[in-house]
Amino acid sequence: MVRVAVKIFATLRQFLPEATSEGIRTGSPIVMDVPDGTNVSDILGRLGVPREHTKLVFVNGRHQGLDYTLQDGDELGLFPPVAGG
Repeated sequence: MVRVAVKIFATLRQFLPEATSEGIRTGSPIVMDVPDGTNVSDILGRLGVPREHTKLVFVNGRHQGLDYTLQDGDELGLFPPVAGG
């Protein structure tokens, strides 16, 4: 098993499990234990986050793709497309 901290930002927070999202500040991580070999796309699937809603993925502060295989202790940040002007 691999333990990762997942931070979900802005409109993606709607996909947090209800019990988890209550009392968690924006940007606070949820900790997930996942099988070895889990990638970012697998995390999106577990949380029910549509791929097209995720624009930026950071692992340990570095931009990564959806196929990045997570390692024990990784911190994953998920961001939606940014709008505005």
